[in-house]
Amino acid sequence: MKTAFITGTTSGFGKAFAHRMAKLNYNLVITGRRKERLDELALTLQQQYNVEVLALCFDVRDNEACKNAIASLTGKFRAIDVLVNNAGLAAGASPFDESDLDDYERMIDTNVKGLLYITKLVVPLMIEKQAGHIVNISSIAGIEVYPNGSVYCATKHAVNAITKGLRLDLVKYGIKIGSISPGMVETEFSVVRYHGDEQKAKGVYAGIVPLDAEDIADALEFMVTRPDHVSINDIQINPKQQANTFLVHRILD
Repeated sequence: MKTAFITGTTSGFGKAFAHRMAKLNYNLVITGRRKERLDELALTLQQQYNVEVLALCFDVRDNEACKNAIASLTGKFRAIDVLVNNAGLAAGASPFDESDLDDYERMIDTNVKGLLYITKLVVPLMIEKQAGHIVNISSIAGIEVYPNGSVYCATKHAVNAITKGLRLDLVKYGIKIGSISPGMVETEFSVVRYHGDEQKAKGVYAGIVPLDAEDIADALEFMVTRPDHVSINDIQINPKQQANTFLVHRILD
């Protein structure tokens, strides 16, 4: 059996990814900051899919915690075949001149530095095997910017640049590098962005049928189930009513 390491699994994409990879018969290392949710997910995955699951509770923004987490891996859990860098967030949705520096730091530390911390630690394990697959969860915001999202968009542009750079640097080791760039998906994402304001979050999806986490898990499954000689570099996936980052056809009552 192969092993997948997935960050940010306590909700949204990450939880859906964990279920999907377990269904594909992967043993799992799952990570997140909310221990109760993480442990509950681990138990569910073990019981439902008969796979082995290691739950590691830590914050990807903490480099020392990342080092300790990877150093703790042994046996099958250290032989990582697939790394899914999923942990990420948007914080705030104000014009640049009205936005909050704390939100910037939270996004940069999670979306960029956290991804780098984990990838830097896992890549040597893949080089040892001369094989592996890294999937970075990006966004349509990494392809084009939109109003009131400059710093979030910048972090996802960084994810795309890192993905392309990794592909150049690691191709000689037989490591595949890809990304998934979703458009509007209804998860906890907007609730976090609006600092817990569920009404504002709900308004983001007014008049459209958004994607859901299972749609994104479908994309991940497609990427990891291709033949060994095939590498899917990027999948951009939008709901039908979304043309780009800011043009959305809403059908309102």
